[in-house]
Parts: sequence; C-alpha cells; structure tokens
Amino acid sequence: MIPDGSKARWGRVPRPAPIALSTEASYPALGMRTLGQRLVVATLLAIAAAGMLACQPDVEALRAKAEQGDASAQNSLGNGYAKGEGVPQDYAEAVKWYRLAAEQGDASAQFNLGIGYANGQGVPQDYTEAVKWYRLAAEQGYAEAQYNLGFMYSNGEGVPQDYAEGIKWYRLAAEQGDALAQFNLGLMYDNGQGVPQNYAEAIKWYRMAAEQGDARAQLNLGVMYNNGEGVPQDYAEAVKWYWLAAEQGYAAAQYNLGVMYANGQGVPQDYAEAIKWVNLAASASQGETNEKSAKLRKLIAENRTPAQIAEAQRLAREWKPKTWDELKQGL
Repeated sequence: MIPDGSKARWGRVPRPAPIALSTEASYPALGMRTLGQRLVVATLLAIAAAGMLACQPDVEALRAKAEQGDASAQNSLGNGYAKGEGVPQDYAEAVKWYRLAAEQGDASAQFNLGIGYANGQGVPQDYTEAVKWYRLAAEQGYAEAQYNLGFMYSNGEGVPQDYAEGIKWYRLAAEQGDALAQFNLGLMYDNGQGVPQNYAEAIKWYRMAAEQGDARAQLNLGVMYNNGEGVPQDYAEAVKWYWLAAEQGYAAAQYNLGVMYANGQGVPQDYAEAIKWVNLAASASQGETNEKSAKLRKLIAENRTPAQIAEAQRLAREWKPKTWDELKQGL
C-alpha cells in the first residue's frame, strides 16, 4: 500500500502490470487500488440548508434560534464550533449542538455527530456510536452518511466486517453521484469483495468517479486500460487517465505516466518527459512508489546525455499541480 494520507484501512495492491515493449529495458507500472478514505472532517460536506455559521449576519440571532429548538440553526451553530467560524473552535460544544439537531432527525447533524464519534472529536472515539448516527442519516438518503456507513462495514469498524453490506451503502451513495462511493464501489468489483469480480462493472464506477476528478479512480481506470481488464487494451487511453491524475499531483499516476513515456506506449517515446514524471513521483511519495521511482529514474538516466537530464530536471522544476477545474476545461 502506498501511504497517501488517506484513512484507508484495507485494500490490495494488485498484481504488477509489466510494460515490456522497450528495446532497452522493462519498466514496471504500478497499479494503485486501495480503498478511499472515510469522510473525516466535520462540516466539509455537512452544510445545513441555512448555511454555514460564517454566513450568518448575527451569531447571537442564530444562537437564539438554536436555543428555541430550530434544528437547522443547531446544526449550523455546531458547524461554527467545529470549524471555529464566528466562535472559538470547540468540538465539545459542536457535538452538543449537533446532538440536539440530530435527536430531532436532522440528517446533516446526524452525519456530523457520527463524524465526531468516528474521529473522537468532542467525545471519546466510539465507532459503534458513529455507525448508529451514520445509519440514521443514511436511512434518510444522506449520501455522505451512506458512504461512511459503507466504509465502516468494509473495514469492520463499529460493526462486523461485511463487504456485501458495505457495497449496499456504497451503491446508494454512488447512485446519488458521490465520487468516493463510486470509486470504492468500483474497487469492490475490481477486487471481488462482496460481489463476484467484474472488471466491466469496476470500470463503470471508476469512470463515473474519474469524470468527477477523483485521481485514484483516474489512476485505476488507466491501469484497467493499460492491462486490458474489462476493456480492450488501449495504451493511449491509459495515458489519458494517468495524465489527469498525475497533473493533480498523484504520485502513483506520475510514475505510471513516466513508464509510458519511457516505453513509448500511448505516447511518443520521450526520456525527458519520463524522467520528469518519475522525478515528481519520487518527490511526492513514500514506500513502493518512491522506491520504484528512484530505481526507474536511475535506469533511464544511465543512457541519457547531460543535456537530456538537465531538460528533464527543468521540466520537473517548472511543473505545477493543477486543479480538476483547470484540467477539465481542456478536455
């Protein structure tokens, strides 16, 4: 598994995808198929219809509404305390207000309260309680709670591990357009966890997430095209998806893109571009990606001129990551 700051607890790194068309070396590609993280930062997605506290012209007026039992105001006030917007950050106070709204059936507050228990913010960490509140929100159709509940089942946190149940909740969220759920549902089909292995279904869900800018899904979709799994093998299409993830700074995709340039697969062979991308991958990664990037960089550089190496270094220095909004404008 490649450490990338996610909260993934499981997921396999699949069989290597060898690329052996180069006349001078065989450069192995990485397949990075690991579970997407649980949503763990309160208030990123759980925004009440009334809006964030920072948007309220009068905090005390909001508090008065919350104290009168207005669930939307209670959730918004909880958001404010969770983020320290308009009031000092105070997770315990955030939990207090989330709970009041959650007990009235507010799905956003139920989701946020679940996050508090999952993270141990404002309350002792308690996965069982997190599952309880996620479920209440999920049963109201709250997509982010459905995703988190699926994650808890997939990882056996607060409930016995149950891939089939995880898939059930991922699917409900994925069908509402949640990109993380789409990615994880694709992964389950890819790995054959909770469902029979089905590369065509994996590609379907990876593509949905990839088209929303999810770099992990873009990488995995590239791997599928690279290997001809569920689709005819198509190096140019693999390069397209690697490039989109690589431009967002995803190290495993940067490595794979470097491999494609080194071997001239899907793109004209270009050693400067190859070294550029593996340099970037090495700089942005740890573990397997870092080690393979360093080895590949050394292997490619052995037969390059100083001018070619200097050009690759220049390209790497000048490269800047792009946002998905920037990238999709050029598609």
